[in-house]
Amino acid sequence: MSMVNVLAGDVGGTNTRLGLFEKTSSRPRSLAVREFATLDFPDLPAMIVAFLHAEGQGDAKVESACFGVAGPVLGDVAELTNTPWRVDAKAVARGLTLPSSRVRLLNDLEAMAYSVPVLRDEEVHVLQAGRPPSNGGGNIAVIAAGTGLGEAFLHRVDGRFVALASESGHADYAARTERDITLLRDLVARFGRAQVEHVVSGRGLLNIHRVTHTDACAAGIDRDDPDAPAAISTAALNGRCPGCAEALSIFVDAYGAEAGNLALRTMSTGGVFVGGGIAPKILPALTNGAFLRAFRAKAPFERMLDAIPVKVILNDEAGLLGAATFC
Repeated sequence: MSMVNVLAGDVGGTNTRLGLFEKTSSRPRSLAVREFATLDFPDLPAMIVAFLHAEGQGDAKVESACFGVAGPVLGDVAELTNTPWRVDAKAVARGLTLPSSRVRLLNDLEAMAYSVPVLRDEEVHVLQAGRPPSNGGGNIAVIAAGTGLGEAFLHRVDGRFVALASESGHADYAARTERDITLLRDLVARFGRAQVEHVVSGRGLLNIHRVTHTDACAAGIDRDDPDAPAAISTAALNGRCPGCAEALSIFVDAYGAEAGNLALRTMSTGGVFVGGGIAPKILPALTNGAFLRAFRAKAPFERMLDAIPVKVILNDEAGLLGAATFC
């Protein structure tokens, strides 16, 4: 029977990544990673069995396991917010024949936050260099739009970082401009309450697209297509549809504004990291200045926000890496 240090997972509303890692003194070394469609399996233990067998590790003895889950973690259980899945750490431990204390669940953004201190320079794109504290201190915030919107931050405690989870993506959406107010009215009429995630997420981009298209979409976007958010972004970046371009513009402004809100709430002078699947795909729209203008437009705190480093995480396995780092 082989021995594996760490089994880690990034459990998302659409896809889940599982990985085997070797613990090292600096950064966990990846041994094997696979991605699965979450709802192709009844639960996480069944997916883990399939993963270990696919990697030829069906009889491997795992020393510890940690999973970032896209939903609130209460005790040893997590309910995914956007997918009808329940993750039970004790059930996972039984499947791996581990003591329950050796299996940990984190919120997915909490897990991603733990990757930040070990990310390499080539794994981030700098939007704003800022002026971080000279002693390397300061809190760090992470915001990530994908299927939904997640937020977390790393609080510096006695020289080390401790990640704190949140469900801030479900807080109230704050309209800032007349076009935001038009969107807000539509969201309230449809959902009863406008959440930040109704705007800053893949589904949010669909909500914005609905408002910016009183006529047919010039790019022929079908909002019922699972790939519609990516198609809207592509049409916007390629200049194929004015309505799609307007939708992406509203999205980027809202993303930057919420990142600035998070920086203020957490006093993240050490940096704000933008993760998730959307940001790397729309990098040209994030680097044209609109994101940072919205990020900084928080009078009277513009100078403070101008000093905060802002970086896009390019490593699409950051959540998995963070779970392995925590384990």
